[in-house]
Formats: sequence, C-alpha cells, structure tokens
Amino acid sequence: MQKCEGNTSRNVFADVFAGRTIMIGILKSRETGVMSLIETYRVSAYNTSKQSENKIHDDTVARRFGFSGGLVPGVDVMAYMMHLPVRKWGRAFLERGLIEARFVKPVYDGEIADVTAQESAGVLTIEVTSRGELCATGSASLADTVPSFSLADYTEVAAVAERKPVSPSSYEVSKWLGTIPRNWAGKLATDYLADIRETNAIYAQDGLGHPGLLQRVMNRVLVDNAILGPWIHVGSRMQLLSAGQTGDEIAARAKVTGNYEKKGHRFVELDALVVANGKTPLAHCQHTAIYQPSRPRLNVALSVRHTPRMRGIQ
Repeated sequence: MQKCEGNTSRNVFADVFAGRTIMIGILKSRETGVMSLIETYRVSAYNTSKQSENKIHDDTVARRFGFSGGLVPGVDVMAYMMHLPVRKWGRAFLERGLIEARFVKPVYDGEIADVTAQESAGVLTIEVTSRGELCATGSASLADTVPSFSLADYTEVAAVAERKPVSPSSYEVSKWLGTIPRNWAGKLATDYLADIRETNAIYAQDGLGHPGLLQRVMNRVLVDNAILGPWIHVGSRMQLLSAGQTGDEIAARAKVTGNYEKKGHRFVELDALVVANGKTPLAHCQHTAIYQPSRPRLNVALSVRHTPRMRGIQ
C-alpha cells in the first residue's frame, strides 16, 4: 500500500481550503437535525490517466512533486462520489441533482476508496477515504425543479486552433473558452463505466451517459486551449440540468472567472454550461484547478482566494 511522503500531499490538497470551516455546499447539518448513514460504496480505484498528457498521473513525475505515485484523476474520484446520490434518487438526480466535491488528499491506483454519506434535511454529506485518510469531501442534493439556464448567456466558441504553452494569458479572466466536441458511444461508454468501477445498471439499461463524463469535458476546457505541464483539479460544483444520452456530442461553453497566484501556484476558475448536441444544456459547472503548480516543491500551504457561488455568469 502506498504512503504519502511526509505531509506534502496534505498541503497540496487539504491546505488549499485551509481556514474554511465547511466545504462549499455542505450544510451545517452536523450541528442541527438528525443524520442518517448511507451504506458505504467501496471502489478499487483505477488511474485512468497513466498515459495522459497531464503527467501528475504518471508515477515518476508525481513522485517528483512529493506524491507516492500517479494521482487518480479528481474527475474520476468525483464520479465515485456520484454513485451514492444516483443510488438514492435514481434518474431524478441525473436530471436535476447538485453535487460538489473538493479533493483533500490523493487517491492512488489500486487502493481501496470508501465512499460514505450522511443524510440530513435532504442533503447528502459525502466523504471519500483511502488508506484510512480523508481524500475528498462534498455534498449532493436534489432540486425540486430543474434550474433554468439560457444557452444565450454562454458564448459558444471553438477551442484554439493551435495550442501554446500555458501562461496566465491562456486563461484571462472573462475570456470565453470552448472544447472540441466529444462523445462516448458503444464500447467507449461501456469502457468508461468499467474504468470508474460503476456498478449501477441505470446507465446501460436506460442508455444514459454518466455525469462523470461532463467533468471530463470540463477538464478539456483547460487542455484543449493550452499545452499544460503537470496540473491538479482541486474541486468542482455541478448542477445537472438534463440526463445525457449515450453517444451525445458534448462540449463546454466556459468563461474564466478567476486566475490568480497563491504562494507560487496559479489557479484558474471556470463557470460553464456543458451542452449536448449543440442545443441541450446538461449541466452548469464551476471548476477550479491549479494549472501551474509551484516547482519543484509543492509543500507550501495554499488557500483558494474565494469559492465561487454564482448561479450564472459573473
């Protein structure tokens, strides 16, 4: 079993949110109301990005940054977290559910990740633990009705024609960014469900796309518009607006809402609408990443300047 070296990975993840008494979206239900425990969901974690352009998922490169090995992508850890609200609310969650996640420590390939939840006042407070340590925290809830977002409020642009090495100008605040449209149909959809260890039959039975794919598209907002070195997804908020179908062509319309430096690390924040087939909003997403970690050390305490809470465009 892999161990983190010293406190490096704790500082990279947990201290990103130092000073916050509660993660975004998690109601203060620990102080009031009655908690009910949800059955634990156990996953054998799998690093789907060992060969990706982002070398933070490569064992050798990740060790240079103080980790024990390549990181399981945050978007896949978030997909593990989605299992519990979908198990509780079924298709309704895929149509109008809200989920938020923050990554505290790495999850490593081949290790067991336990996803647990407590329910209070209609909110699931979710945690992911591995190696006996808290690795991710978040929340999920179900809106009474589907929130309204207008395509007209989100400018559609193409990804850049030629990617250049990342710099602050790659993600200028208020800049609109697009993605290369993607779809996961047939074997691609089946393989994705296997890769994230998804056991809920609803996706295959109803021909539905897993919402974790929408988070992959959000990562592509960064990757399709710049050549990045190792980078780290640190958190997301996703309001689902419609259940996607297997084979939908998916793209993001994203606006940069934050781009700032904190103790040598450069952060980017995105506000986006993820759209199917050019016309159907699937989700409103807010995405935060460290796109330029301080090198060669990452053992510097970090803190996010602010947590985006806007419902639409800022």
